[in-house]
Amino acid sequence: MKATEIKEMSVEEMNAKLVSLKEELFALRFQLAVGQQKNTAEVKAVKKDIARIKTCLREAELAQKAE
Repeated sequence: MKATEIKEMSVEEMNAKLVSLKEELFALRFQLAVGQQKNTAEVKAVKKDIARIKTCLREAELAQKAE
């Protein structure tokens, strides 16, 4: 997911996506611990997506306070 895609989302959509990504990260970590996961790079990609969404949420929060 690219930052431009995230910035086009509303705050509610970003929060919903954040929840789903956290659930996905939990599932990936569980698979990694059990030894079922073959592509470990997925965990890193999901973590980066979570960080991007959190950054955009923070930017939106600061923009709202500035108004």
